[in-house]
Amino acid sequence: MIDTEHVSCDTCTAPSGAFVDASDEASRAWPRVDIETNPYKPSFPLFTTHPDIVFLDSAATAQRPACVLDAQKRFYETMNANPLRGLYSLSVEATEAIAAVRSQIAQLIGAVDEQGKPRANEIVFTRNTSESLNLVAKAFAPTVLEPGDEVAITIMEHHSNLIPWQQACRAAGAKLVYLRPTKTGELTDDEIAAKIGPKTKIVAATQVSNVLGCRVPIEKLSRAVHANGGYMVVDAAQSVPHMPVDVRALGADFLAFSAHKALGPMGVGVLWGKLELLDQAQPLLTGGEMIDSVTEESAVWAPVPEKFEAGTQDAAGIYATGVALDYLVNQVGYDAIQAREAALVHYAMSRLVELPWVDILGSIYWDRHHGVISFNVRGIHPHDVASILDMNNVCIRAGHHCAQPLLSWLGCENLACCRASLAFYNDRADIDAFIDGLKTVWSTFH
Repeated sequence: MIDTEHVSCDTCTAPSGAFVDASDEASRAWPRVDIETNPYKPSFPLFTTHPDIVFLDSAATAQRPACVLDAQKRFYETMNANPLRGLYSLSVEATEAIAAVRSQIAQLIGAVDEQGKPRANEIVFTRNTSESLNLVAKAFAPTVLEPGDEVAITIMEHHSNLIPWQQACRAAGAKLVYLRPTKTGELTDDEIAAKIGPKTKIVAATQVSNVLGCRVPIEKLSRAVHANGGYMVVDAAQSVPHMPVDVRALGADFLAFSAHKALGPMGVGVLWGKLELLDQAQPLLTGGEMIDSVTEESAVWAPVPEKFEAGTQDAAGIYATGVALDYLVNQVGYDAIQAREAALVHYAMSRLVELPWVDILGSIYWDRHHGVISFNVRGIHPHDVASILDMNNVCIRAGHHCAQPLLSWLGCENLACCRASLAFYNDRADIDAFIDGLKTVWSTFH
């Protein structure tokens, strides 16, 4: 039994034994996975080049396996041409490669028709999750928002799913309403019922908080907003890399994620939306390839998804994204990812609670953290913590994590905290080095 007498967070103090007895279900389901050995690191060139690096910042960006780096190179070496813009064989091959990834992603997230065929034209490529969410807020929201309407988001949102809705509400004369969870990140049924009602036109929420690591009940939010004739927008940036995501099961109308958090290249984002809603939305960017015809006075837009993909896309990045998702889902597999990451979180939390001067944000129960553990070292600025850890080759994130309203609401001093985020390519040795680094942090100041 782990001694948890001194376990605490910014908002609660856990009773002795709480970490172990998170819940009857959780205590029966402790992850029994070998995290001593690591079959994954050899696939990642950065870990080969920097064998001493302990990378605990995967919530910001994931590392890339060699197959993804090879795929980008292969595109430029074997099919480098502008998709959609040429009738010669290289351009056709590039076009078909991008189309295949579009179908692959639609299948992955459950965007399929009644026969199970992927609805590839519902997949729009952007630069990142931020651009995808901005597209919904700026291109779709104005077609449905009216003065007096409400948009509901959680206080846990990343700025990318907060600022666009501030602006959309300001432009439409609508009201932005915040759903506030418990201090451990749980949205209660009472809070959902109080904040989502007849005036709610849009609900936008993250599926997994990038600070608290908690999973948000998207299904409940969807049912509530749909009961009032509204729309559900899901930020899946922190979920697609770690768990199966099904847009139909979630009840989503739009869903966004980034390739770079899912082992893919930087600069590629995905927006999925129901076809009829994408048809309804106006283009966010205009220019080449997003038109059907142009005259001196006007233009007619191309069909979805080209309507939202002005200019030359990162074709090599999109191609490599397909390889990344194949590696993630078919070579590693979500079952293995979830089991290993749960075991890593369980071990990390068991070591952190041994440090009485570490305050954990959110729940002190290991099964409520989906790869993300945010914390502070009592009396030491997060930037100092991160800097000293870096001297010990441990990479964590320190700052506001693009979630200032959440940190303000939690009462975090300096609107900052430390965050260690895990992925399946981490192992027990990484966590041990992390804990040893924290002890160095504490001893440096004491």
